[in-house]
Amino acid sequence: MKASLLSTVAAAGAVFLTGPVSAHHSFAAEFDRSLPITVTGTVTKVEWMNPHARFYIDAKDDDGKVVNWDFELASPNGLMRRGWNRNSMKLGDLVTVTGHRAKNNPHVGNASAVTLADGKKLFAGSSSENEATQ
Repeated sequence: MKASLLSTVAAAGAVFLTGPVSAHHSFAAEFDRSLPITVTGTVTKVEWMNPHARFYIDAKDDDGKVVNWDFELASPNGLMRRGWNRNSMKLGDLVTVTGHRAKNNPHVGNASAVTLADGKKLFAGSSSENEATQ
């Protein structure tokens, strides 16, 4: 009886632990390769978490109105392999982002590269790179 209860608890734990992983998506599910973007703005927030790190920047749109962009990056581990660390981008930094826009949200993107104000370029490990070769 104890073994059965232990198995049930372990199975339930596995379901809860894999919940966020199942939310992971392919590049093509959210982003569009035919919508390349380049956006320059000021970093307002950085989220260093799995399955994708994210950062947000304030940038002016075509009408001069400030909008907040949401950019997806690779996982923190993938970013570290590309030379990033938690302090690569700080609040208030001016950055230029290249990548692809989301299909259904005009201010969401998947970053391919981030260029800092000093000219240093950080490659973002975009999931579009993985799918382009498949």
